[in-house]
Amino acid sequence: MFAVGADERVDEPDRAAAHRPDIGDVGRHGGSSGAEWVAFDEGGQDRLGREDEVVVSVADQGGVVAVDRGQRARHERELALGAQARRAADQGGQLMQVGQRAASLTDALPARIAAVNVGLASFGAALRDQGAAALDVDWRPPGGGDPDAVALLERLWGRHGELVDAANAEVVARIEAARPQAVTVSPAGEAIAGLSGRMLLHAGPPIGWERTCDPQRRALAAACVFEGWARDRSEAAAMLAAGDIALASGNEHQHVGPMTGVCSPSMPVWVVEDVDAGVRAFSTLNEGPGNTLWFGVGDDESVERLRFFGDVAGPLLARLLEREGPLDVFAIAAQALQMGDELHMRSQAAGSLLLRELAAGFAALGGEERPSRAEKVARFVAGNHHFFLTLTMAAAKCASLAAEGVRGSTIVNLIARNGTAAGIRVAGLPGRWFEAPAAPVKDALLRDGFTDRDAARDIGDSAVIECVGLGGMALAASPAVAGFFGGGAADAIARTRLMGEICAARSDRFTIPSLEFAGAPVGIDARLVVELGVTPQVSTGVLHASSGEGQIGAGVAHQPLAPFADALAALASDLDAA
Repeated sequence: MFAVGADERVDEPDRAAAHRPDIGDVGRHGGSSGAEWVAFDEGGQDRLGREDEVVVSVADQGGVVAVDRGQRARHERELALGAQARRAADQGGQLMQVGQRAASLTDALPARIAAVNVGLASFGAALRDQGAAALDVDWRPPGGGDPDAVALLERLWGRHGELVDAANAEVVARIEAARPQAVTVSPAGEAIAGLSGRMLLHAGPPIGWERTCDPQRRALAAACVFEGWARDRSEAAAMLAAGDIALASGNEHQHVGPMTGVCSPSMPVWVVEDVDAGVRAFSTLNEGPGNTLWFGVGDDESVERLRFFGDVAGPLLARLLEREGPLDVFAIAAQALQMGDELHMRSQAAGSLLLRELAAGFAALGGEERPSRAEKVARFVAGNHHFFLTLTMAAAKCASLAAEGVRGSTIVNLIARNGTAAGIRVAGLPGRWFEAPAAPVKDALLRDGFTDRDAARDIGDSAVIECVGLGGMALAASPAVAGFFGGGAADAIARTRLMGEICAARSDRFTIPSLEFAGAPVGIDARLVVELGVTPQVSTGVLHASSGEGQIGAGVAHQPLAPFADALAALASDLDAA
């Protein structure tokens, strides 16, 4: 028999076939009760080296014993795992008796052992069955044990490790240093470069009309009606199918939109900029609950709300920001995080803080213009719990833009979904998309009467929020959101801690009260995602897949793993070539 360390203890049922000739249970071999036996295994092909061999002293009690390979014969001692019943010896004759003698006992080995098990759960269970203390570690092979994934990780942790670590530190520093300010509200066609003529922006990576999901199609058709390009939605759909209306990913134009994420030239957008970083980003005003484009409802009510934005809310908000702005978006978000928001599915506190910032302006403009106009906008903002959402998104997009272009970085600076595909970008490969089919929103609470079969796949640009340490990264700050995935405060904390395992740092800006004001995880490292097999969780709404019903629930979407692995492969090849 060859003795192995306690962390390598193997029971017969779990033993690989290649090792069966070499390791057997220690049982009775003709000795009297209580006798000690010393043995070496002389058979088998994959033997330990002589320097790892050790004389093993066992009592005639049965069972496999774990012995520290660093001990030698002078340190022999019985290791008691606990009371054990006698059992018959193996019948294979693997053990060869060397002799029976009294062992020299020292205190070099403990009389009992406690083990930390990093192998199969049955390893720890076997020790506990014998009365020993054993703690199981939730461990799995890096990259799921896939040889290609392991080789890829070795290159990015090893050969290129120092460069990647330095690049990632730079990216996180840029994200944390970002100070995006809301400066105005403007028609998208005037603010966004390249958005002109008959063009519509949409959420997620680029996609053609033939592959767009039903909610996004409805929103795109309604936008055509709003712009006056089509008389009705049927005509709009025909124009879109014929290619008469150009489609482009909003992210290619520094625009981010929630859910369907549709933006047309006449829609008012937040203009958010970080002067120090030299970046600017945009997002449409949030339309609120009910029949709206962002929920994939393209009826007359949704179009009428867009007209209210274009004619009333947009111009008034521009005047408010001229008087009271600019607004430090992340400063408001950080305060709201202390008040129960996670800034993705829940933004009530942030909305209230926004109203406080604008209150004096509302009062002043209410006296200058028709009172009904300012009052109507104020009531809309106060009644829309998601109004601050798109401000957070535009600010996060600014941070994303500031972070990109650092050679060698594996930090994910963008996650976007269009209901058909999910795409990511990493800071070290600016402008490159890595895609996979969009995931279903599994951890979801749906409205009565709806099932998982009714749900559209994950959609929207709002996951850029997770890339800066908010949303799914900060669920512990918002126990109320945990109800959407059937959990409580402890579950929300557990999810934030899980996200911490795939992030490079903790935010100094966004802190979480329930975690003793520890920083939210920030800087999603694609290396850790692939190594651990844990993907970012995105708190999001759930749309109906086909009926135009709009939002039918909310939950947490776990992103597909493949884009992260593909991004790492591309980055490693880029570094190898250099």
